[in-house]
Amino acid sequence: MERPPKRSLYQEIYAVVRMIPPGKVATYGQVAKIVGGCSAQMIGFALAALQAEDVPWQRVINAQGKISAHGDGFGNAIQKALLEQEGIRFDWEGQVVDFESVRWEGI
Repeated sequence: MERPPKRSLYQEIYAVVRMIPPGKVATYGQVAKIVGGCSAQMIGFALAALQAEDVPWQRVINAQGKISAHGDGFGNAIQKALLEQEGIRFDWEGQVVDFESVRWEGI
């Protein structure tokens, strides 16, 4: 019996991010812990290199509940809009999500 081909680290990261349901978010560190053997920074690198359209990258935010800066601010606006379309609300300053209500528990 042949073994399935081993997935790359980025493929593992994308597989975990695909599990985050609409209306929920996870942190870079949380995804890194689930994947194992990588850092939160590596999750950011993987998402920055993303080419597949079926990975909900917008659902990964930083540990402070904020959108991390990327794309010269343009990416931040897109990410926030996508999250708001999923029903995620930000605080009155429009900066932070309420982790108690939207944090994905993971696997």
